[in-house]
Amino acid sequence: MSTAVRDVSVFGDAIAYFNEAAALLNLDEGMRAILTHPSRQVIFSIPFQRDSGQIEVYTGYRVQYNFARGPAKGGIRFHPGVTLDEVTALAFWMTWKCAVVDLPFGGGKGGVTCDPTTLSKSELERITRRYAAELVEIVGPDKDVPAPDVGTTPQTMAWFMDTYSMHVRQNVPGVVTGKPLEIGGSRGRVEATGRGVSLCALDEMERLGIAAKGAKIVVQGFGNVGSIAAKMFADAGCTIVGISDVTGAYVNEGGLDIDGAIAYAQEHHSLDGYRGGDKVSNNVLLEQDCDVLVPAALEKVLTVENAARIKAKLIVEGANGPTTPEADRIFKQNGIIVIPDIVANAGGVTVSYFEWVQDRQGLFWKEPEVNERLKDQLITNFHDVRRVAQARNITYRTAAYMVAIERVVASLKVRGVYA
Repeated sequence: MSTAVRDVSVFGDAIAYFNEAAALLNLDEGMRAILTHPSRQVIFSIPFQRDSGQIEVYTGYRVQYNFARGPAKGGIRFHPGVTLDEVTALAFWMTWKCAVVDLPFGGGKGGVTCDPTTLSKSELERITRRYAAELVEIVGPDKDVPAPDVGTTPQTMAWFMDTYSMHVRQNVPGVVTGKPLEIGGSRGRVEATGRGVSLCALDEMERLGIAAKGAKIVVQGFGNVGSIAAKMFADAGCTIVGISDVTGAYVNEGGLDIDGAIAYAQEHHSLDGYRGGDKVSNNVLLEQDCDVLVPAALEKVLTVENAARIKAKLIVEGANGPTTPEADRIFKQNGIIVIPDIVANAGGVTVSYFEWVQDRQGLFWKEPEVNERLKDQLITNFHDVRRVAQARNITYRTAAYMVAIERVVASLKVRGVYA
């Protein structure tokens, strides 16, 4: 992502969406003030030793945005562009994402300003353990439950869990989610976000009268979310006409072989050199003629500059914050439906919740049960959002924020303000 994109306040976009929904709810100023301020922001230094013996210092962040509905919940991002603004915005989003799919969590997010692609496995372990050690007092199954995000993996979560467990002198698998199965992870967790994207999209396609068989799908981003979503679409009979990763985009009007593309990406660690389609830029990919566009990379890829050229009938946000408020308004004017991030990519946090529940009861579910529970949780709440959108003649994004805000406000009002 370019510096220019990151310079624009991500948190500002999140607040803009919040304010639109809050106005329709006639939310009083006191409640708005509470909900637009994070409960806790932590910034700390992470000194560590490179394999060469050189000492370096990175910056670590953890933002716990809201606890009204339960412990904070949100990922840990290892990326050189991590900032307090970005982490706060993502924690803000997690608050509404958990609420809109009716999970007993608040919002949280964390990160380290490092480039994991330049670090050895042992260096990543040292950074992760130091990061976890700095947070021991404020995380835990009943306080804050981190998970993987950009640049982190189930192995990262294993190191975090082990460090926390060593500090508190007992095994605590429920301190993080997204762990390997061997230490309390949940079946179906790796595929959950991409599966959720496809579930929401296919449900809405049915409402719109777009038959899955032959429907043209473009997926921007071919990491865990994008590749799994593409496979789920293909398995449903859809035609995937475009995919991309950081090396570029690949289009084929006749349809791409997604299983082949996934195998290629796994073997070569990217799509670079992939010959299953014509190579184009990511910007061109977004503007392809298609039924469904899935932006599943990083934020702010659909902007005022390209929104008018988007030809999709339905946009399903696999990434967090891929659409700016200005682009959102253009999509509404052009009759393009957007299923927002806080609903569309909530499959991951939903199965993270299932993992947390399984860890706490020491009883683990088979994958079909996880997938069925995910579909029920996600689609039931998506239908709640749809009903509000149709009743109020508003976008799904505004309706999703309204549903989420109402749920958080209801919890706050029952609990009261401790002042």
